[in-house]
This record gives sequence, C-alpha cells and structure tokens, in this order.
Amino acid sequence: MKREKYISDEDVVKRANAAVRIELEKKKALGIPAVVFDRKTRTIYKVNSDGSKVAVDQKVRKERYGN
Repeated sequence: MKREKYISDEDVVKRANAAVRIELEKKKALGIPAVVFDRKTRTIYKVNSDGSKVAVDQKVRKERYGN
C-alpha cells in the first residue's frame, strides 16, 4: 500500500504546537498546574492556573555520551 499524500514538516510543527497550546489551556481551565521547561534559563517551572510560576528544579548541565 502506497501513500500518495503526505503532510509537510511545517504542518506537523503547527499541529504539535497547537496540541501543546490546547493542553495548557485545558489544564488552566481545570485548575491543574502544568509543568513547563524554560530553555533560556534551563529551569523547570510549575505554572498554576492563576498564572503564578514556581521553580521546581534546574537542569545542571548537558550530558554527552561517548567521547
């Protein structure tokens, strides 16, 4: 069976971003805290439904395998 119609990489990225945004909005509406990673500060935050952020942990270093 051959697939003739493929979804583009840009569409995959758009759909993934939309799915994450919808899930965060859903958690906010239900009052469930969400866990978010900030790439710039390399810190993990717990974001409450009222918008407050609490730092949970910080990534110490980037590990590499091998030499």
